[in-house]
Amino acid sequence: MQSDGIRIGTRGSHLALAQAEATRQALAAALAIAPAAISTLAIRTTGDRITDRPIAEAGGKGLFTKEIDEALLDGRIDIGVHSAKDMATRLPGGIVIAACLPRQDVRDAFVSPIAKSLVELPEGARLGTSSLRRRALALRLRPDLRPVDLRGNVDTRLKKIADGEADATLLAAAGLARLGMSDRAASFLDAATWLPAAGQAVVAITAREEDIAMRLRLATIDDRASSIALAAERAFLGVLDGSCRTPIGAYARLRGERLSFRGIIVKPDGSEAHEVMRDGATADAEAIGREAGAELARRGGTGFFR
Repeated sequence: MQSDGIRIGTRGSHLALAQAEATRQALAAALAIAPAAISTLAIRTTGDRITDRPIAEAGGKGLFTKEIDEALLDGRIDIGVHSAKDMATRLPGGIVIAACLPRQDVRDAFVSPIAKSLVELPEGARLGTSSLRRRALALRLRPDLRPVDLRGNVDTRLKKIADGEADATLLAAAGLARLGMSDRAASFLDAATWLPAAGQAVVAITAREEDIAMRLRLATIDDRASSIALAAERAFLGVLDGSCRTPIGAYARLRGERLSFRGIIVKPDGSEAHEVMRDGATADAEAIGREAGAELARRGGTGFFR
């Protein structure tokens, strides 16, 4: 393959296209080629088509990458660009995460026309979210809240809140920032006490495992800290079989060559939670994630994830 004519596959939302454009610009600069030599193909995924029920009931977050993975494997695209938190815990055979862009703000943003923060919502307020993690963490803090399912891309969810379908919602701060909409947030939740989803704020770029030339090109734009943190968080999920069906939070941070990791599992109704902390060398990132996951699996027991 020549160093031009690279085809990016991504979802068609404004956020996904913004992430693909950031990837395109980074690759063009790193490879010293014109951005026009890199094209973007918007692919509608199964997850995008399902609007009548929660993704957890339909099969999990891998539904947001299925068709992109298929296009990658059959050669219609050369790389896939994804929000890492939407990726399946186990990738299809023949696909690898080849690079990550620099991680942005990992926090969740609180959006509401009637309150400045989650704790300030009136009793019995409706919290709109399709994320079991956000729902469980919110109910852990505010058992009185009434969760309602709120699906759609960022624009759609913001409009639904403006139209009164719920009193508040929670969105990824990084997504709002990439869309230039950070001002829509009433406040931000502290990641030290409100753990994000594994991979939140990371843009992950996939390639065919056998396409060594493309993987070497992608290595030129890989942010090492983001990739190491993501490896730890995904290893944690792998042990817990993390999916949209299980409320799980994970956050790995690098300080030099040390990695600190925090993880949490929460009952869907917020009634019970278990947390874990680990610290170690960045070279052991995946082992740290696996050990943290194994500890929470033991503490939670088999019944916790039912």
